[in-house]
Amino acid sequence: MAIDVDTKISILSMHDTGPAPEAALVRDIIKRGLIATPVLLGVSYAIWGINGAYSCAYALGIVFANFALAAALVAYTARISYALMMGSMLFGYIVRLALVAAAVFVVRQSSWVELLPLGLTIVLAHLGLLFWELRYVSLSLAYPGLKPKKSRQKESEQPTESVTQ
Repeated sequence: MAIDVDTKISILSMHDTGPAPEAALVRDIIKRGLIATPVLLGVSYAIWGINGAYSCAYALGIVFANFALAAALVAYTARISYALMMGSMLFGYIVRLALVAAAVFVVRQSSWVELLPLGLTIVLAHLGLLFWELRYVSLSLAYPGLKPKKSRQKESEQPTESVTQ
């Protein structure tokens, strides 16, 4: 089967067939978020009491759901077409922002909600988790997604081949 060299290929009709690193990234972000959760809950409890801790926990749930939804949108739409992926990221951001606002709007009058820790946790958790994850992301096409783990043996401890003649 010969490829016609005169055929124009549109990037908008292309799609991704490889593995989706977004899922691994969001699992890693949520794992790190769960590591930070006890500290955030403790600080919120110390400053605002039990209602502050409840608000912080609710905000962390919003943040984790937001990251998971963003990764799911990218992974799903990239398999269909890059154009759909770009559109879903553009408009998906607006929809996810509206979902975060709706999640806060629904509970804002509840007796257990403290708005300051809720808002601070949403903003700081998004930014903090993204900056924390920057240390672990590979910016190489050879390893898309997370950086590969380093081997436990040092280079000097690796066996060398002996040449026999």
